[in-house]
Formats: sequence, C-alpha cells, structure tokens
Amino acid sequence: MKDLKTLKSENNRAKKMMLWFGIASICMTFAGLSSAFIVSSKRPDWITQIELPFSFTISTVIIILSSFSIYFSRKMLKENKLNQTKLFLILTLILSFLFTFFQFQGFKKIIDLGYYFTGPESSITTSYLYVIVLLHLLHLFAGIIVVTILLINTLMGKYSKEDSLGIELAETFWHFLDFLWIYLFLFVSFYS
Repeated sequence: MKDLKTLKSENNRAKKMMLWFGIASICMTFAGLSSAFIVSSKRPDWITQIELPFSFTISTVIIILSSFSIYFSRKMLKENKLNQTKLFLILTLILSFLFTFFQFQGFKKIIDLGYYFTGPESSITTSYLYVIVLLHLLHLFAGIIVVTILLINTLMGKYSKEDSLGIELAETFWHFLDFLWIYLFLFVSFYS
C-alpha cells in the first residue's frame, strides 16, 4: 500500500500532466487558426494590411508585467512571505484587468476604423482577427478566475512553502497565456 506522501506526489504529477494536455490542446487550436489565417490570406478579398491599434501594444507590455508579478507571487510563497505573495497576486489581477481594458480599447479603435466582425462591412481578415483575439481573451478570463481563486486560497491559508502546487500550476498557465498573446500579436502584426 502506498504511503500518503507517494499518493500526494502522484496526484500532483497527474495535475501537472492534465495542465500540459490542456495547454497542448489550446496550442493546437491556435495553430489551426494560424494555418487558416495563412491559407485565407491568399483570397482576393483579403485585407493585406491592418495596422493594429497601439492599445494592443500597451496590453502586450501589461501581460508581460503580469507574468513577472505571478512569478514573484510564487517566489514569495516559496520564501514563506505570505503578505508579499498576496500583494503580487493582487497586482497580477490588476494587470489582467488592465490588459483586458486595453484589449477592448483596441477593439473599439478597430471598429472606429470600420473593421467589423460580421455584416456587410466585415471581411474575412477582420473576422479572423476578432476570433483569434476573443479566443485568447476567453482563456485569459479563465486565468483571471484561477488567479482570483489563488488569492482567496492564499488569504485562507491554503498554500504554504511546502504546499504550493496550485500557485505553480496557475503560474505555468499564466506564462503560457503570456507567450500565446505575444505570438498572436507578432503573428497578426507581421503576417497581415
């Protein structure tokens, strides 16, 4: 019969593996969208140059900063500095809301320029752009929920230097969201 420590270790390993399977499936989704974007760009009605609003650049800087803040939240937990852990988690949440705000500012600017998701004024190019960015935002909202739960659990004393799996998993997912957004931002900036 396995001891409690071995069972906990196996359970933690299984949770990490599940996260990586989820990340792999999200990667496949965005790889498919990127491929469709490239194939569709050969269409005669494709808009060859859409200049992304500066709000998307600001949001890119913000999400990079949020990766640092979630990293430091885990680092502070490992050093058993729970107050700093909480502060960095709060900072991560604030930055995630700022990222979302600037994303919507970018969409507002795109709409102001006459690029719509659907309807007679829309194009296949703008529809892809909306789908890609909104799908990323959907995953970001999942990340915001995770960070909120982390903060609540930290406030309730659930995590410690010895028991930090939740924060480690959340940090991995958050860094993935960061890299995914940077990829999407650069892909759309340089490919469209």
